[in-house]
Amino acid sequence: MKNKVQRFGKFLSGMVMPNIGALIAFGFLAALFIDTGWIPNKGFSSMVGPMLTYLIPVLIASTGGRMIGGDRGRVVGAIAVIGAIMSNTDITMLMAAMVMGPLAGYCIKKFDKAMEGHMPAGFEMLINNFSAGLIGMILAMLGYVIIGPVMSAILVVLSAGVNGLVDRGLLPLVSVFIEPAKVLFLNNAINHGVFTPIATAQVTETGKSIMYMLEPNPGPGLGVLLAYMFFCRDKATKDSAPGAVIIHLLGGIHEIYFPYILMNPVVLIAPILGSFAGIFWFNMTGCGLVGPASPGSIIAYMMMTPGPDMIKVIVGVLISAGISFAVASPLVKMAGGKSLEEAQSEMAAMKAEAKGQTAVPGTIEKADAIKKIVFACDAGMGSSAMGATKFRNRLKANRPDITVINTSVDNIPGDCDIAVVQTTLADRAKKSAPQAQLITIGNFLADPALDALYVQLTTGDALVAPAGENTDIDIPDVPVKKQVIIADGIKLGRTPVTKEEAIQAAGELLQELGYVDGTYVSAMQEREKLVSTYIGMGVAIPHGTTQAKGTVKKTGIVFFQYPEGVDFGTEKAQLVFGIAGIGDEHLELLSKLCSLLEDPERLETLKTTDNVNWVLDQLS
Repeated sequence: MKNKVQRFGKFLSGMVMPNIGALIAFGFLAALFIDTGWIPNKGFSSMVGPMLTYLIPVLIASTGGRMIGGDRGRVVGAIAVIGAIMSNTDITMLMAAMVMGPLAGYCIKKFDKAMEGHMPAGFEMLINNFSAGLIGMILAMLGYVIIGPVMSAILVVLSAGVNGLVDRGLLPLVSVFIEPAKVLFLNNAINHGVFTPIATAQVTETGKSIMYMLEPNPGPGLGVLLAYMFFCRDKATKDSAPGAVIIHLLGGIHEIYFPYILMNPVVLIAPILGSFAGIFWFNMTGCGLVGPASPGSIIAYMMMTPGPDMIKVIVGVLISAGISFAVASPLVKMAGGKSLEEAQSEMAAMKAEAKGQTAVPGTIEKADAIKKIVFACDAGMGSSAMGATKFRNRLKANRPDITVINTSVDNIPGDCDIAVVQTTLADRAKKSAPQAQLITIGNFLADPALDALYVQLTTGDALVAPAGENTDIDIPDVPVKKQVIIADGIKLGRTPVTKEEAIQAAGELLQELGYVDGTYVSAMQEREKLVSTYIGMGVAIPHGTTQAKGTVKKTGIVFFQYPEGVDFGTEKAQLVFGIAGIGDEHLELLSKLCSLLEDPERLETLKTTDNVNWVLDQLS
């Protein structure tokens, strides 16, 4: 049922999201140039009404028509909605556009299907043009006579209901529905499918609307993240929270805090109460935005705020964050020590177990053949954009041949090789891109599945188990207790050598410490000839070929520090990690290494320190 609701909500928001720019342009024009704007201008303000009455509904209807019926559906949708608009130009026909667009796309799609194989040769263009025109005309008449008046009546009822809640001070109660729905990734469906049409209609009457403020308010999520940043017992989760705060507050990607709630569902009480308090304040002080705050960052929130309401809106966001933080803090303190990654892995494991499978995050096949990776979230504008940008930057030094993009989960392109999605969207992603290899994650900041994916893509080899066993890479649910690096395996302050000499030294130390036999050293040299093991940022991880895994006696990693660098092609590696792995025992250390690469200060210290114990502590 949740998937069906998500798909329907995604369909509604899918008509609005591509046209958010038009809504924002309208919002800026209204905020700046109408009579009550910051710099009133009669000429510029004359554009506000036509944009709202005609342009935005036509854009939404044409988008809906294209989603169902392609380019012909787009044209017919734009024609059809004119009838609904002209039935009552005193209100904004956004809801009518959401009906007329898909209906037009459906009609033209059915017509085209009926004409398959029956189109007279030479008459294709004539029939296509006349069919689009006639179907569009009929639907426009239907919109004028039926759809427009019906939608006008519905909007009047909804607006009256909202106004009733506002007048009675009951609007804050919607927070009980908004926050749980957001955590289920229904945030875009609610905001753009329900609140935006109502809000846009209210703006025509009052110049602003509180409905624009309900879902994008960054305060409730900010309070939750701050509670984890100060009071979480698990260090990894606590350390990830500051980055999440920046992404949430300034980037407007609310999805970043959803996993923090899912790992301790009782914490959901905090954003509900925070949202309740914020809406109560906004309602009491008469606040409103002039356009949609998308994405829901504090920057977009303030840019859509009328000048006189600026201080009141800031206070409302702070109230939301403060209440959410105050409620979440003791709940986070009382929660067990389970980490964010463990909660995500456990959720994936339970889901896989129910299907008779083994949880195998981060597993791919034929890493060297991967050309396109798609990060997908519900709307394709928030968390997926952040995840794609981060992973693209991470890959570009080693695999510039790989394209990393983001999109909505229901619009993953057909040439996608790997689809990266949140666990809760996995089923939809499989339907959208059955040809793609699927990577499910819970957190775009520090997810072990992304670390495993990065390792495979940059090393060129799939880290496989013996024949006949599960060959997937699996990041363990709990930290690996087995020590795969020891003090004798750390060599600091080495003078520069050639790449081959550095690899030879790493291999010989692996052999000396009993991790491999003598043939593995030659396999490391052979591996380097196939694809460079330099992975960027001054780090190389030489290891043997897949065929040489049988010569590994036990998992071990050695570390050589070359402060002046070793030439690996056009790059210099100051850090050389020699790897010999059985199964997944070394992946915990590789995950730590990936984290080190994102901490410039610790990475630079690792390249120059002479303290073996410090290095061991960082990598253990």
